[in-house]
Amino acid sequence: MPKKYTIPVTSAPPRFTPVGRYASLEFREDCAGSCRECVKKTCVYDIFRQNYRHISTMPEPEYLYSCMGCFRCVQECTRGIFSLVMNPEYRELGNDYWRPGIISDTWYQAHTGKIPVSGAGYRGPFSGEGFDGMWTDMSEIVRPTRDGIHGREYINTSIELTRRLSHLRFGGDTQPAAPLLEIPIPVLFQQPARTGAGSPVLTAAAEAAHRLGTMMFIRPGDCTQEILSRASSIVPCLVQENLQQYDALVGGSRMIELAHASGMDDTLAALRSRHPGLAVSVGMPLDFRSVDRAVHLARSEADTLHFYADDRGREQGTQNPRFLSDMIRDIHGRLVECGLRQKINLIFSGGIALAEHMAKAVICGSDGVVIDTPLLIALECRLCGRCRKGRPCPVRIDACDPAWAAQRIVNLMGAWRNQLIEIMGAMGIREARRLRGETGRAMWFDDLEKENFGPIFGEKKRKAAPSNDRP
Repeated sequence: MPKKYTIPVTSAPPRFTPVGRYASLEFREDCAGSCRECVKKTCVYDIFRQNYRHISTMPEPEYLYSCMGCFRCVQECTRGIFSLVMNPEYRELGNDYWRPGIISDTWYQAHTGKIPVSGAGYRGPFSGEGFDGMWTDMSEIVRPTRDGIHGREYINTSIELTRRLSHLRFGGDTQPAAPLLEIPIPVLFQQPARTGAGSPVLTAAAEAAHRLGTMMFIRPGDCTQEILSRASSIVPCLVQENLQQYDALVGGSRMIELAHASGMDDTLAALRSRHPGLAVSVGMPLDFRSVDRAVHLARSEADTLHFYADDRGREQGTQNPRFLSDMIRDIHGRLVECGLRQKINLIFSGGIALAEHMAKAVICGSDGVVIDTPLLIALECRLCGRCRKGRPCPVRIDACDPAWAAQRIVNLMGAWRNQLIEIMGAMGIREARRLRGETGRAMWFDDLEKENFGPIFGEKKRKAAPSNDRP
């Protein structure tokens, strides 16, 4: 049997003390000092031992990175002097979309490569905007020995980025089929904002993409020699006007992206005749014209359509933006109606913050997703916005070691893929391409509220869409 695809994860500890969710408080003057096993030593998750700042004389409070919140230490302290409180600095992380929990969980996954858990359980919310209002079917979770990351069966997470053949042709003048471009996970990388040529973040992301077998979208002017050595994993983002300028880069790439513009059909046809084995993606903003553009471009020579939402996963260019989940369903559904969905690949970027977002985007109809901000968070970014104001970065991301940074990104993707496998195993699906558009295996809170909960309990109040401004 073929070897299973695995992502090798290795612990990559943080360079700076992370902002933990909990802080410990204890009235030490009441400590008996004679307990055979202090609750700190018997921590199930070994949090106190892992916190290298923990020493017996450390002043309170202690800030506990990666504490799971099981509260066993609080309950089992024989003197009742131990308690956990929320770290005030933790509340200041990120914003209302990139919440502190997302940042903290991303740090943990990039550090360990493991799926994050919560010792105190998930306490909600069980509904919200965007992907938070979408629930997945877990009806097959009763068979954990067969599926999941510990199962014996294969679960394939690969997707294609080249156009699929709709029919076979036989005859002497038949042209050979274009090579298939397949990646083993439905996640691609995108050059993060405010990173340019020579940035160790770009070097690390390119190296991680190469190790994982996925692709990374990058501006051609920022491709250094070190990045070009990973050309098989690089997708230069071009416009029609600079195609000739970067012709050598195009010739050495497996895939490129062209920004959508007028006259795309002729440009794509010419590009296909000049580079027949090249996969071509067309990039465009996710807006009210996206559905019509998708139908038109599906009939062209494009292989993949890449739609850019804003960093909160919302439609661009409108005062009442829809969320990514709704837009994906609209585009996928229209292509299905027109009989074109099997001819084109759809990928979406913007607002993909968690592994569950990746899985839910595929369920809505996407082939894959593209991430950028999670790459920065994996490198200890706190989304404080200081870099945008010209102030120094508190974790000095631009001075990080590319090898360490690449391993952090690989670890994050290892944890994300394991979560995707767990979701697919619980749904009884063993092929990521089979998961695409499987909306019958999901439920939406808005629909359930309208049909079931609303008439009984009343409809939930909706909050206004947050501003695009980041702190």
